[in-house]
Amino acid sequence: MTTLYAIGDIHGDMDQLSLIHDRISTDLAAHPSDNHHIIHVGDLVDRRFHSKEVIDFLIAGQSAGKPWTVLKGNHDRMMTLFLDHQEQDPILRKDLTWLHPRLGGLTTLESYGITGFDHEQETEIRAEAIAKVPTAHRDYLRKLPDHLDTPRAFFAHAGVNPEKSLADQTEDDLIWVRAPFHDHPHPYEKLIVHGHTPVDVVTRYANNRINIDTGAAYGKLLSAIVLDDTGIWQLNADGRGEILVSDEPS
Repeated sequence: MTTLYAIGDIHGDMDQLSLIHDRISTDLAAHPSDNHHIIHVGDLVDRRFHSKEVIDFLIAGQSAGKPWTVLKGNHDRMMTLFLDHQEQDPILRKDLTWLHPRLGGLTTLESYGITGFDHEQETEIRAEAIAKVPTAHRDYLRKLPDHLDTPRAFFAHAGVNPEKSLADQTEDDLIWVRAPFHDHPHPYEKLIVHGHTPVDVVTRYANNRINIDTGAAYGKLLSAIVLDDTGIWQLNADGRGEILVSDEPS
């Protein structure tokens, strides 16, 4: 069995991303595996302060052949839509934009040296961003896959639409879904590992999903889990630990 690691929403927190990868290296030393894979469940950017460094780190690792998958989150798509077309994501609330302080686009752009703008100066900001955000970063974010399906689990940023089969999910479903996925009363056909909606601690729910977004976007901890032939564990500072199990679907 492939040992699978999954890392929650990063949101520009390079310090915690480095710490989590170190924690995975420590776990691999303690639990050697001939075959392992690391999945990042999306939202690489926004709200914290080092989105550029996060993208550089992930591009470098994948270019070096590391066994990593990086999935697309809704914040990653918001960034590319703004840079490519100066458009807002069609699923985003109409009273918000990617540049709004609540979403953190300006903080992401600060990591590229773009400062001094009000969030309503969209045309001026985009011109500056086109000049300073590397084309390689824009291409990378645009081409990120929206899910990873494995024999053991299905990985997506936000989750899945319970009204569709796993094969029929759309990108909108996989990066934006919330309540219909969380509230589905029946177990999913396969374990779903996701982020997108922050929880206090990594939690496994009765409808066969695990939420691994523990609020790094807001200065809280970045979390990771490991799935191997011994079970499913959270990676803590002192090694593997139990995952909270909820009897409720959400």
